[in-house]
Amino acid sequence: MVDLGKHTTEVLLAYGISIALIVILVGWSLAQAKKAKARLAQLENTQK
Repeated sequence: MVDLGKHTTEVLLAYGISIALIVILVGWSLAQAKKAKARLAQLENTQK
């Protein structure tokens, strides 16, 4: 592992927060896509 010196805690905390936010945003995006797909399917079935 790279020696981060006296800033190890801050750097690792920043990496952890960044990774957590990316995971949350990807999860939110997938959930929204699922909702949109279900809504689109519902609208397509209604118009037939």
